[in-house]
Amino acid sequence: MPNSKLLTAALILFLLLPFLSNSQPGYNAEIKQAAISFVNSLNNMQKQAALLAFNDTARVKWNNLPVGLRARAGINVGNMTEEQRKLFHRILSASLSSQGYLKATSIMQLDALLNQYYDSLYYQGELNDENLKGIKSLQWSPRNFYLAFFGLPSDSAWGYKVEGHHLSINFTFVNDKLSVTPFFVGTDPAEFPIMSYAGLRVLGEEEDLGIKLIHLLSPAQQKQSTMNKDVPKDIITGAESGKRLIDNWGIRASEMTKEQQAVLQYIIREFVFNLEYEKAVIEYDKIVKAGIDKIYFGWIGAYEESKLHYYVLNGPTFLIEFDNCGPAAHGNHIHAIWREKGNEYGEDVLKEHYLSEKH
Repeated sequence: MPNSKLLTAALILFLLLPFLSNSQPGYNAEIKQAAISFVNSLNNMQKQAALLAFNDTARVKWNNLPVGLRARAGINVGNMTEEQRKLFHRILSASLSSQGYLKATSIMQLDALLNQYYDSLYYQGELNDENLKGIKSLQWSPRNFYLAFFGLPSDSAWGYKVEGHHLSINFTFVNDKLSVTPFFVGTDPAEFPIMSYAGLRVLGEEEDLGIKLIHLLSPAQQKQSTMNKDVPKDIITGAESGKRLIDNWGIRASEMTKEQQAVLQYIIREFVFNLEYEKAVIEYDKIVKAGIDKIYFGWIGAYEESKLHYYVLNGPTFLIEFDNCGPAAHGNHIHAIWREKGNEYGEDVLKEHYLSEKH
C-alpha cells in the first residue's frame, strides 16, 4: 500500500501548484477579456484619448493629486457612456477582490462627498466665495478618474492604469505574467465627519492594524521602532518626492513575538489582498518566501488615531507606507502605498521578456 502521508502531501502540492506559480493565465485572461470589451466599445475620438503606446512615459508615472492640479492620461469616467462605465467596472472587479473593489470605488465616491461637505460649509457661512472657488478648481469628482491603456490587450506586453484623486492602480501584463504595483490608495477625510455618511472610514483597517501593532510592542520595542522626527506631510516615496527608502529602520520582525508578527502579516494582507484572490495568493507567497523575519516595522508620530502618524513595512521584496497626514495636529487624511521592489510597472518581467524575445 502506498504511504498515505506521502499521498496526502502530493495531493496538497498538486492543489497548490496553480497558486504557487509566478504566472496566472486564468486571472489574466479574465482581465484581458474585460479590457478588450471596453476597447471595442470606444469610438475613434475616445480611442485617441484612451489608447497609448506601451512605451508612453505616462505608463511609468503615477500621481495622487486632484486632476485640477495634475492632468491625467486616458479617458475619464465622465466622458464614457453608461455602457462603457459598466465595462470599466468589469475591469476593476476582474482585477480586484471585493475589498479592493470596494475601496477603489469608495475612494472615487469620496470626491462627491467632499464637494457636498464644502458646499455645506459654504452655506453655513464658514467658507467665502474665494475659498469655495479655490476648492472647486481642484475638480474633485467621481467623473474625473481616468482609464488609460498602454498597448492593446492583444499584445504580448500591455498595461492599464486607473487614476485620479487618491487612487492609482497600475497593471502591467507580459505574456502570462503580471505586475500590480505601484498601488496607491488615499482618503480625505480619513473619517467622514457629517451627514448620512458620518463615520465612514474607507481605509480604516489599514490604520487600525498599524495602531494595534505599535500598541502590542513593549516600551523597549516601541522605542526601537519609533523615529524621533516630524510626521511626513506625505508618504516618503511620494509620486513627486524623488525619494526612496533604502535603509532599513525600526524593529525587525525576527525580534517580535508570534502575536506581534501575526498582526504585521495582517497589515501586509490588507494591502496585497486588495487584488483578486488568485493573484493575491501569488504575491503574498513571494513575501513569505523572502522571509517574514526580515521585514522591518518603523513608526513616526503619535500612537493614536486622531493625531498625525506614519508607519512603514520594509521587506526584502516589497514596501508598504501609511501616512495619516491631516491638517494641523489632527490626523484625518490618509495616503498609503504598496510597492514591489524591482518589478514596478513590470520592470523585472519586462527585462526577462526583452532578453528572451527579439524587439
